[in-house]
Amino acid sequence: MELWELKQKQSLPLEAKIAMTLRRIREWYEYWDGNVYVSFSGGKDSTVLLHLVRQYYPDVPAVFSDTGLEFPEIREFVKTVPNVTWIRPAMTFKKVIEKHGYPVISKEQAQWIERARRGDPQVIREKLYGIRPDGSRSRFCTSAEWRRLFNAPFKISAECCNEMKKKPLKKYAHETGRVPIIGTMASESKLREKNWLKTGCNAFEAKRPVSMPMSFWLEKDVWEYLRKYQVPYCKIYDMGYERTGCVFCMFGAHLDAEPTRFQRLQKTHPQLWRYCMKDWEAGGLGMRPVLEYIGIPYENYQRE
Repeated sequence: MELWELKQKQSLPLEAKIAMTLRRIREWYEYWDGNVYVSFSGGKDSTVLLHLVRQYYPDVPAVFSDTGLEFPEIREFVKTVPNVTWIRPAMTFKKVIEKHGYPVISKEQAQWIERARRGDPQVIREKLYGIRPDGSRSRFCTSAEWRRLFNAPFKISAECCNEMKKKPLKKYAHETGRVPIIGTMASESKLREKNWLKTGCNAFEAKRPVSMPMSFWLEKDVWEYLRKYQVPYCKIYDMGYERTGCVFCMFGAHLDAEPTRFQRLQKTHPQLWRYCMKDWEAGGLGMRPVLEYIGIPYENYQRE
């Protein structure tokens, strides 16, 4: 796939995107003889995906990974959706932090920092300082701003997504023989864009086959679909939240305009906010010093 193809598809009107997405879903369903499932987070993207899938295949199960990190509104919304299987990770988020570290900045940056701290010489040279094995410069490296995280007084890792979501879903797939359909979009990150360029919407030949039939959608398409077809969605979005992933996730938090996700959390869910800010030794997640180190505002937002 080429980048221009992605841009072309992203520029299409909604109805054309719906038709293309439904074709990808049918191809995936037929290829696997119906042994598929929808990875359902309760967020708006997977809500649209499930609505599309069940137009043709109403009995396809949805699978919700109950990580314990969801907004209570998300959990309540998922309970209203029929035929949803709830699964759980083997570890709590606090155990994941204790074993691996905090999820900060982005998955790629966190992975590079974690590997560099373990002493991987190639990562230190290429990803930390941008020097390839042949001595040339690489632009795909940790920015100077975040290089200081190498010496941060706390552990950093991208393993939370793997432990909390990917592993439980892999276990479900292994036990049932079903393959996933997920609602990710290429516009969400460079990594997801890269994945689409490599495989397209349906990764039939991947090590872990996966369908991403909405890859070429944009966020505005999702909202247009929800409103046009009057699809119920979680009310958390009406509280000012743009993303509804794990409540305490710090990936991308440095890009938030004020009020940041944590300032908003203090206002809308004060009990959850107090728990994540509470000192580790006192039973909390100890996130206050992490946010301060990175420079993310987390409390007392006052609109001027």
